[in-house]
Amino acid sequence: MLDLLIQNANLPDGRTHMSVAVRGGKIVEVARGLQAPAHQTLDAQDQLLCPPFVDAHFHMDATLSYGLPRVNQSGTLLEGIALWGELKPLLTAEALIERALAYCDWAVAKGLLAIRTHVDVCDPRLLAVEALLEVKRQVAPYIDLQLVAFPQDGVLRGPQGPAQHMNNLKRALDLGVDVVGGIPHFERTAEQGALSVKLLCELAAERGLRVDMHCDESDDPLSRHVETLAFETQRLGLHGRVTGSHLTSMHSMDNYYVSKLLPLMAEAQLQVVANPLINITLQGRHDSYPKRRGMTRVPELMAAGINVAFGHDCVMDPWYSLGSGDMLEVAHMGLHVAQMTSQAAMRQCFDAVTVNPAQVMGLNGYGLQAGCFADFVLLQARDPIEALRLRATRLQVYKRGRLIATTPAATSALQLAGRPAHTSWMAP
Repeated sequence: MLDLLIQNANLPDGRTHMSVAVRGGKIVEVARGLQAPAHQTLDAQDQLLCPPFVDAHFHMDATLSYGLPRVNQSGTLLEGIALWGELKPLLTAEALIERALAYCDWAVAKGLLAIRTHVDVCDPRLLAVEALLEVKRQVAPYIDLQLVAFPQDGVLRGPQGPAQHMNNLKRALDLGVDVVGGIPHFERTAEQGALSVKLLCELAAERGLRVDMHCDESDDPLSRHVETLAFETQRLGLHGRVTGSHLTSMHSMDNYYVSKLLPLMAEAQLQVVANPLINITLQGRHDSYPKRRGMTRVPELMAAGINVAFGHDCVMDPWYSLGSGDMLEVAHMGLHVAQMTSQAAMRQCFDAVTVNPAQVMGLNGYGLQAGCFADFVLLQARDPIEALRLRATRLQVYKRGRLIATTPAATSALQLAGRPAHTSWMAP
């Protein structure tokens, strides 16, 4: 007997009236019109069933800290970094854990069940690292949480000196952090930035780990560390295991240089995470008009065969005062900023918050095929484009075939003079 049988579901690939059979926490069959005894049967009523949302770029150690110790008045990246530096000595493990768990609750309600979070390793106490490792342990039954050792102050630039920062990063990896991070554009010189990429990629290769670097998060078209990242990926045989996050300088780069850069990135199987909400908020702050929006060249990267995901990056922290853990909001913003409004492009934006970031994180058993884990979300929409347009309600969220969150359907009851009353869920 099946544990769960979902019938009459629409799937993201366009198949309709599909059934999904679940046993032992895994999908055992996906077909149209399945009939089988099950402990629980759900009629999806032709609404969209999709794999869980995935955020491949977040900062959980800073989340929900907005206003501490003060508000970012300029709205710039650099003031945000300075604010975080002021906040770090005031942090406690208890407060970090409490805020992170609160955010994880938000995430589950929004169908966000996998998150890659960067965690600052420049504090020699590794307070945030130990706190988020505890959060990872606590949320493991319902969220796949992947940690990146992130030297926020720069691994070569930081005030403690290169040896101490590198030691902090290695200690974090020894404690169980999953991915090697970096921030080459924040090092003191372009040469030091390139050297940091080399050192950190070598460390990842030595330990058999993935790499995810904040790379070229700048409006400077001469910030070109992604080229070095692609080179080191090739040199060390890290193909498919390296991610360049942000890459906002590509927005301002010369088109000829980009025409050379894209094939290098594709050859190295580099992966990319753009962060639409944050990129267009922090970038272009020094412009008058025309004002650059800053997000990297998402359509061009995708056309070059490069896997591109969208990340949330920040929620109510020193860099961003808004956010709710809703990856449909992220994708909705991304399609507007990238002008990806064709039917095919909007579906690509839906993929950028589901299957693409799952590939970035290397998630096993992700998807809606037989053999995959029974992790999925039922949305109040008929297809991915409608889900993006409405930022659709997450009606039900499942982990390993078990219902873990529900939200009532959004409906509007209209009482219009001269017309019969009716109820609609199609209104935004």
